[in-house]
Amino acid sequence: MTSDIKKNPVKVLLDTNVLISALGFGGKPRQILTLVLEKKVKAVTSSILLAEFHEVINKKFPKLAPQLLLIETKIKKIFLIVHPKVSLDVVRDKDDNRVLEAAIQGKCHYIITGDIDLLTLKMYQGIKIVTPEVFLKDF
Repeated sequence: MTSDIKKNPVKVLLDTNVLISALGFGGKPRQILTLVLEKKVKAVTSSILLAEFHEVINKKFPKLAPQLLLIETKIKKIFLIVHPKVSLDVVRDKDDNRVLEAAIQGKCHYIITGDIDLLTLKMYQGIKIVTPEVFLKDF
């Protein structure tokens, strides 16, 4: 899939687990984050997902915490921040519903996640739900 970012960008929502993997571990999640930074794809998130990101970093990855303000500033500058107007109750984990809400509001093409509950859906309202590996193959 090729994309002219100025005319019709591929919009992706990076689930918190993917974003943290990109920052802390590298691999395919970091390749996707690099595509975002290079403006080859457009990333979408929401204030609720940013709050979850902040919480997870502080609890589980304290080594990244000193860089958190810089990371969040960069995310707010590069990512499209949406404010979902619809509340969903589609998947078991309520936090996963917030991911779907943000992706719908941001008119995403993909949700990129490692979360099995979301991956089981495969697609929701035309949004493909895939792992980082599958996204990179599609892209």
